Amino acid sequence: MRSSAQRIFAAALLPCLLVSPSFTSSAQDSRQTVTRPRRATTSEWPTATPDDTTGAEVEAEPARLNGEPVVRVGLAVDARSVTVSTTGRLLNATGPGTQPAPLDVARVRIEPRTLPPLPAQTPDGGNDATKVETDSASTDKARPSGVGVSPARTNAANADEQAAARQTRPLKQQAEKASTSSASVTTSRAATGAKDATANTKAPVQLTSRASVPVRGEALYVPGTTRPLLDARTPVLFASDDEEQHPVRFNEKPYRGRLEVFANTRGTLTVVNVVPLEDYVRGVVPNELSPGGWPELEALKAQAVAARTYAVSNLGRFAAQGFDLTPDTRSQVYGGRSTEHPLTDRAVNETRGRVATYKGVPINALYTSTCGGRTEDAENIFGGPPVPYLRGRECALESKEHFAPFNVRTTRELPSVKLAEHASSARDAALLSAHGFNVPARLSDEWLAGPTTVDELRESLGRAATLAHQASPYVAAEATRPGGFATALAAALDGESRGATLLNSADVQYLLAFRDADDVPQQNRADVAAMLRDGHIALFPDGTLRPRLPVSRARVLHSIAHALEARGLLRLQKATARPSAKDSLLLRPASGRGELSMRVAPEAFLFSAFGEGLFPVREINFVGGEAVTYHTDARGEIDYLEARPASNGAATDHYSPFANWTETLTPDGVMSRLSHSVPAVGSLVDLRVRRRGVSGRVLDLEVVGTTATAHVRGGRVRSALGLREQLFVIDRAFDESGRVARFTFTGRGWGHGVGMCQVGAYGLARAGLSYDKILKSFYTGISVTKLY
Repeated sequence: MRSSAQRIFAAALLPCLLVSPSFTSSAQDSRQTVTRPRRATTSEWPTATPDDTTGAEVEAEPARLNGEPVVRVGLAVDARSVTVSTTGRLLNATGPGTQPAPLDVARVRIEPRTLPPLPAQTPDGGNDATKVETDSASTDKARPSGVGVSPARTNAANADEQAAARQTRPLKQQAEKASTSSASVTTSRAATGAKDATANTKAPVQLTSRASVPVRGEALYVPGTTRPLLDARTPVLFASDDEEQHPVRFNEKPYRGRLEVFANTRGTLTVVNVVPLEDYVRGVVPNELSPGGWPELEALKAQAVAARTYAVSNLGRFAAQGFDLTPDTRSQVYGGRSTEHPLTDRAVNETRGRVATYKGVPINALYTSTCGGRTEDAENIFGGPPVPYLRGRECALESKEHFAPFNVRTTRELPSVKLAEHASSARDAALLSAHGFNVPARLSDEWLAGPTTVDELRESLGRAATLAHQASPYVAAEATRPGGFATALAAALDGESRGATLLNSADVQYLLAFRDADDVPQQNRADVAAMLRDGHIALFPDGTLRPRLPVSRARVLHSIAHALEARGLLRLQKATARPSAKDSLLLRPASGRGELSMRVAPEAFLFSAFGEGLFPVREINFVGGEAVTYHTDARGEIDYLEARPASNGAATDHYSPFANWTETLTPDGVMSRLSHSVPAVGSLVDLRVRRRGVSGRVLDLEVVGTTATAHVRGGRVRSALGLREQLFVIDRAFDESGRVARFTFTGRGWGHGVGMCQVGAYGLARAGLSYDKILKSFYTGISVTKLY
């Protein structure tokens, strides 16, 4: 326990309405209750109205607040016992409008308690039991506690409890004052939309009982004691006078603002964090978009504005339970002070008071984790009328603008190769050229189809021998034909005939079982067999080797390149790409150790994979996640680069692990998940998609059974099937009788798919967009305005 006297003020008996600064407009806070996924709400914020003279729609002035609102977050609603503590010395409980009354305890336990009925009112409007029971050895032990806040009777034989009672004496005078004006309540709702709290016709509190029957309240206990320190029949409010150093804690978890605890109508405790809006947003942003996983400031700022806007437009959503919002996915994930992060704090501070508005009204800023490349119209998921700012949008920049920041280009001329038999020649030539082989700067079909010469072979095989750390082989005229070439290449790679050493005559005969194998000279047969087995040389499409004809240059290039690459003799490196700047790549090596920032040489060989082939290109667009193979020159620049497309595609949410997913279920497994969503249909026969939304999401799924057919529609599709998203296609595997044995769902995304895509916002931030442009990319027709 710290020795410094850090005080925690707890305001007990709080039946008054907590009113935040009023709107400058005359809007009333009458928002309907909604359910998760976060649905669009209707509100009475100012809206556009028609002009009396022209009939044209005139946009309302953006709503403004005089100050920062207060949010009530329901941390717990059915607690049997609650612990409130601090790391400071003192914990205080006071009545409304009273000075703090310190207690020499740093921790209390609160439990629900049934209290005696309220006393009858006197003709003058007061009551006949305004005093609080005091601790006295002569106190009648059978007498019940008084109204308001009353200390428990003290057992004179218990020294600890006597000490605790002495600590509460400053409260007794406050309780006497408070008890005459307090009603038993379940909530003191924070209404930010009211212009004048007294003008609100709705009662700010809800009585839990009538005066003539027992009421529910709270009992406060000091650790180590068995009798209550206090009995309260109104909410008890705990707060700290040094919030930064010694915040108040609920079950050991620290929170900014105050903690309010009250007994609810179910006989359990409700715990509410009463906190300024900006501090609430500080506790939301790192939980909704992790700064560790998505460390882009502009994306976090967009998330901060969305979270703030959602909170403002949903204040009072759970008013019947005594709070505004929940700390989970029914509202927004809120973790309090312990989850805050410096980067998200910065994002909140730099957007302070800013919200997204449509025609002057804060929007219901729905957002989804991973949209799968496209968002959906809100009404298709949640029902109701169309919401103009929640329309389906592409999760990407406009056209080629998306790739502009991460585009790698080359000044090298592309080869003039069109024949299918030369499909791999461009890559073979580029690989060899990057490793010092003498290859023409621009290939053509004519040159590749021509026969190789002794001089060309002597130079190429000499270079291959150097890479293999062997002596240059003897190259004679017979090396220009397939048999002699195989023997010369074997000498360059191994310094001897590996085939002659490892293959016997039966092996050779077995491997040379093609049409014109008899034409291969005897002295070359073992080498040809070994090269065929290892894939270094290949037959023609008609299944012949044509041993009597000269070898073409294309075949020589392929054999040497294939052999060197297969033996690991080419200095190629593999990595996963992350774009960083023009003509530069951030590469994560296959070893997974660190990252390398690499510059691409202006005349680099560039190859992109299309299907199973690699083809020369002038530019490669990198979005991150591409598998790359590269070679560096003497300056450390990349002079050869080949890339295969990222498996998650190019949508800006492709960074998410849920950008693509699959799940396989048996028919029984599907019906088990659907059992709570559709009536009995017998055994499942098939699932059929009858309607899709603008984004391709399934909006009508027909469930065909042996006895009936049912439908699952709208946003229920995802939850009914227990899938991450409803942007999916269905594949089927059939058994021998032709019945479906398995359904495989191949989909994209995670969440309801409406509003801002959180991982997509990160991708747009990486592409250079500011937070306001990110928000406008997902919310149609909005503005970002200063609310306070």
